[in-house]
Amino acid sequence: MVARMTGVDERVAGLLARGEVEEAATSAIQSLGPAVLGYLASLFDEEDARDVFSMVAEDVWRGLPGFRFECSLRAWIFRLAWHAASRFARNPWRRQTEPLPTSAASRLAASIASSSERPGGRRDTLRALRRRLTPEEQTLLVLRVDRELEWNEVATVLGESGSPVDPATLRKRFERIKHRLATLARDEGLIE
Repeated sequence: MVARMTGVDERVAGLLARGEVEEAATSAIQSLGPAVLGYLASLFDEEDARDVFSMVAEDVWRGLPGFRFECSLRAWIFRLAWHAASRFARNPWRRQTEPLPTSAASRLAASIASSSERPGGRRDTLRALRRRLTPEEQTLLVLRVDRELEWNEVATVLGESGSPVDPATLRKRFERIKHRLATLARDEGLIE
């Protein structure tokens, strides 16, 4: 089954069909990178989010030639981001003592990261509340609310071993998360 194609999907698929893999990866990362970086910034501090984003860019660069558009490109890249974030969080040696060589994907990731907007004020307060959620809860919230992914795309991102989670299950989880955030916001005096 092939997913419904968006403009970005069509552009990237066309480039891949012509064998222009570097251009396809660049287009995918430039188009979807800011949204992915925003998602990662909701999970990590700025420096760590940039590091994870570099991992995602490398994963896109390596994996794109084999991507079959069975889901949207957006869902696939957010899935890569979710897996990169999970790898990063599990890595006991998060900080490299020696910088890794810069590849084309890493340079592109750095340019997107440096051009992204910096949040502040109320957004920081909400981010602090979100950080009290588990990484999976944060991911569900960010993908559905901030990045406006469809339920089937969120199910693809959070699925294990290639099989998506049931969207109805995610909707129930989402409602519980919203309730929990409301409780946290009341406890912090942000809402009545």
